[in-house]
Amino acid sequence: MRRNRNDRRRQIYENEEQNLLTGVANLFDIAMVFSVALLIALIMSYQLPELLSPTDNITIVKNPGEKNMEMIIKEAGEPIKVLDMTPNKGTGTGEYLGSAYRLPDGTIVYVPNEESELPGANILKD
Repeated sequence: MRRNRNDRRRQIYENEEQNLLTGVANLFDIAMVFSVALLIALIMSYQLPELLSPTDNITIVKNPGEKNMEMIIKEAGEPIKVLDMTPNKGTGTGEYLGSAYRLPDGTIVYVPNEESELPGANILKD
């Protein structure tokens, strides 16, 4: 009986094709899972889970007030836009709508022009 079992094992090993690249494919899968987990961990560490949500809107300002300032805008269902700021001033025609004032506590108060049809004063928080 002992010979019978050993013969069966030998036949099983002889029939199997040993592919050395199988281990490399498994390493690639592990690396992909690790890289996705690392990406999610980085987003969570910067407290920006809105970047992963397809329904949230987010605007990021890089280097505010400097020559190389950029605005990154992500709106729901739209591709991400990157706007480069230039020192050029915009010109054109338009209608005066009112004034905005920044209070000492950082609150911005918008006071519409009397002629405009906008409802009351709007208060914005920084």
